[in-house]
Amino acid sequence: MIKQEHIKQLCVVPGKKFHLKDFDTGWAQIEEFKQYDKEALKDHANSLLEQNLLDLTSEQQLLYADDRYSLLIIFQAMDAAGKDGTIKHVMSGVNPQGCQVFSFKRPSDEEINHNFLWRYMKCLPERGRIGIFNRSYYEDVLVVKVHPELLKNLPDSKKNTVFWEDRYEDINTFEHHLVRNGTVVLKFFLNVSKEEQKKRFMERLLRPEKNWKFSASDLSERERWSDYMHAYEEAIRATNTEWAPWYIVPADNKWVTRALVADIITSTLHSLDLKLPKLSEDQLKVLEEARKTLSTEK
Repeated sequence: MIKQEHIKQLCVVPGKKFHLKDFDTGWAQIEEFKQYDKEALKDHANSLLEQNLLDLTSEQQLLYADDRYSLLIIFQAMDAAGKDGTIKHVMSGVNPQGCQVFSFKRPSDEEINHNFLWRYMKCLPERGRIGIFNRSYYEDVLVVKVHPELLKNLPDSKKNTVFWEDRYEDINTFEHHLVRNGTVVLKFFLNVSKEEQKKRFMERLLRPEKNWKFSASDLSERERWSDYMHAYEEAIRATNTEWAPWYIVPADNKWVTRALVADIITSTLHSLDLKLPKLSEDQLKVLEEARKTLSTEK
């Protein structure tokens, strides 16, 4: 595993202001990685990922058997930052029965007519399971903040100067409630550079098998890059708490992103000290009887 003091380089101190431009989008953000050249680091990152996938498989089994905690993993990022690929690679060794992925698109009329957290509450993981949100309720303080015209079905009196601060408070209270009830919350912002996003957009345009991933709106949203960076900074600053921390993960190199995310998820589960259920004397007697029955079966 990556040393925890190096993982802390991805975190923002709760309550302190920060700027995303101070976080490297490449591997230089991690002190441990600086000793490698690109090819050597790629091999090292892939080795870390492989080991973490093995560890994650066993930790997930313990999470399910222990049945005290659930894990909610949130991915937020600009388009083409690698959310889908990261989820695919990091969770490739996980038992599908114990993991659910939700990708939240434009809300339906029914969802708009409820509070902004409603549609996400329905998708929370139960104890023993891992839930992954590919985009989340943070869209309501990111996209909606950049495009306030999307605020619908709210009284005008609610759209006041403290509206966004109130939403941040709602999110913090919601996440605190989850943590108090046994849900571990991990939040990842995949920090891709504008230059790397351009390369990935061009790849989608030039490769026919990736054409479907490109939308005309991708370019119009890219034009609002600085607005989005400001919205992300404000949201992360306001909702980066001790109970639900944000990790700003460099995303210009996909193999680095995947290795870091896998390491954080695995080490977090390991820190919970998960255990197999301890059987009572009566339960052990039942097992012994079952063994005797099967051993004498003809």
